[in-house]
Parts: sequence; C-alpha cells; structure tokens
Amino acid sequence: MGFEIAAAIRRCGSAILGLIVGASLLATDAASADGTPAKELFGAKALPAAMAPSSLGFYAKGCLAGGVAIPTDGPTWQAMRLSRNRRWGHPEMIALIERFSHDAAEKIGWPGLLLGDISQPRGGPMTSGHASHQIGLDADIWLTPMPQRTLSLEERESISATSMLQKNKFLTVDPSIWTPAHARLIMMAASYPQVERVFVNPAIKKKLCDTWKGDRSALGKVRPIYGHDYHFHIRIKCPEGSVGCKGQARVPAGDGCDKSLAWWFTDEPWAKPKKKPEKPMKPKFAKLSDLPKACALVLDGPAPASEQEVTYGTAYRSATAVPAAATSIEAVIGAAAAAPLGNIPVPLPRPALQ
Repeated sequence: MGFEIAAAIRRCGSAILGLIVGASLLATDAASADGTPAKELFGAKALPAAMAPSSLGFYAKGCLAGGVAIPTDGPTWQAMRLSRNRRWGHPEMIALIERFSHDAAEKIGWPGLLLGDISQPRGGPMTSGHASHQIGLDADIWLTPMPQRTLSLEERESISATSMLQKNKFLTVDPSIWTPAHARLIMMAASYPQVERVFVNPAIKKKLCDTWKGDRSALGKVRPIYGHDYHFHIRIKCPEGSVGCKGQARVPAGDGCDKSLAWWFTDEPWAKPKKKPEKPMKPKFAKLSDLPKACALVLDGPAPASEQEVTYGTAYRSATAVPAAATSIEAVIGAAAAAPLGNIPVPLPRPALQ
C-alpha cells in the first residue's frame, strides 16, 4: 500500500476504527481455534497493520493498529536491542519520546536517551519480557545515558544498562552511581500532561521522596514497582480517537511518599509463597480470542510497503503536535542543582553466561 493511501486511511480516524470493530465481531481466526499463543502470532509480525492509529484494549491485554517506528538513531537517542523489533508504538507515544529526548538534552543536559522496549509492530503479547507494552503506549528508557558515539549493532545487543542499587544493601540507591541528573530526568518524564505513570524501583521512588526539592506535583505519577532499577517505564494515557482503549485508574492524590511506599520496605512484598502447589502448574498463555475482538483484524491486516514508510519523522508525519510539558516543568528542572555527568558509568558488556 502506498504512502498516500496509508495517509488517507489514517485521516479517516475513528470512522475506520468503527469499521474495524464492527467487522471484527464476525471475524474468526484458525490460529485462535487451535490454541496458538497470541504472543507467537503477534511476535511473528515484522510490520504494523496499515490502519488508522488506535490502541485497542488495556496496556496488558490488547493490540495496536497503525503503529509507527521510532528511527533507530536520532540526535538525542539511540534504540537498543534492535533484534527484538520493539521500537514501535502509537504515534503519540513515539512523538513524546522524541520530544522528551530533545527536552532532556536541551534543558537538563542529559547526553541522550537509550531506548528499551516500546511495543511490537502490531502490539499484542510479547514473546518475552513484559506483561504490558501491548497497545503502543508504554516505553522503557535506560537510566544509563547515551554515549557520545553511535553504538554498533553488536553493542546494542550486548551492552547492559547500569543498576542504580547497591548490591549489599536492601532497596538502597547507590550514591556512587545515582546523580541529581537521574532525578531530573525521571521527574521531567512525569511532568508531561499525557504521561499517566512512570514506573521505577521502590528504592528510586524513596530517593526522590527524600531528596526532591521544589515542585512535587508530578511526583505522585512516579510509581514503585518490582525491578526497574536499570530503567524507568513511561506510560501515557489513551490517545484521543482510540475508542477501544481502556485507560488505567488515576493515581491517588498526593506525592506517593506515604504508606503505599513504606509497604515496599516490609517483608510482605518479598515473601515466598508459604505453600508450594502439589502439582506444577502448566503456564497459561493468552490466545487471540482472549484479546479484544478487533485484534483479530489487526493481526490479519495489510502491512505497509516498507518500514521506512511508517518510521516516524521520515515518511510518516503525525497529524497532531506533541503537547509541551506541564507549565511547572521549569520548576521541575530547576529543583535540583546542575550536576556534572562525567561520573555516570559508561555501560559495559554483559558477562558471558556461566
């Protein structure tokens, strides 16, 4: 399908989506009938569905129509783990990442973003690594800054991000690695109005609670979660026009530096199950029939002629401008004194498997 036709389809917006949803109610799929895990079906798609951009379902149970890719390299970012083919997202997600990378470089001096997983070309369950990231509205950003050179393909597969935690202390940020620049980066991400949540390790959330000065209005959107000591996870709201998108409940009022955070520093979140199941349970994987009905049509939809055609900022252009950060962003950026970035460790190759 040529770019002109694809662009015309995108302009149809919600009208096309209505046809997708209506037609999909009658759609059947042999793969669903034979029980093939949905992650295998969506993981096998190399290109997105050439449809109007729409996030369908919930962050952890859905798919993506009309996804676009972020370029592998930009002036203020580099995409990692290219072999996974997970640099796809809803156009609003991709536009935000580019905007954020430019803002971080220009306003807080961050050398550039190393991008982790965003979504598969058509979203859906991933073959490994994530429960969410299914509708093109989630993105992982490494806490390791981009080096001042272009990484090779091999380096993008082998280099590891740097953990912010001390190895010999429970849930404690390592002061020799963590800097005020890391804090400003996370708080800047949370300050954009379209950002719903920013997930971080509980130790990082506590560090922000204990040390962040000035405007704390965006701090409540920074949410503690397991892992996430090497990267943080940005989640945006359902875009306008994505009528099949199911949003998440708003974060509670306040800065989140309360009992909900203190719980992570008790034994309960880390306790092992008291009883082991008598029989090992066979893993249960989501099937296509478990996802929104429109995902069957997304899975079987036509692909664009090439990846270039749907790479953001090249052939593809967003129909809407990216909203600026919240008006409090200047206060957010200025809340911590400028910190030199020279002491942030350079990423190192992962050790060989034993």
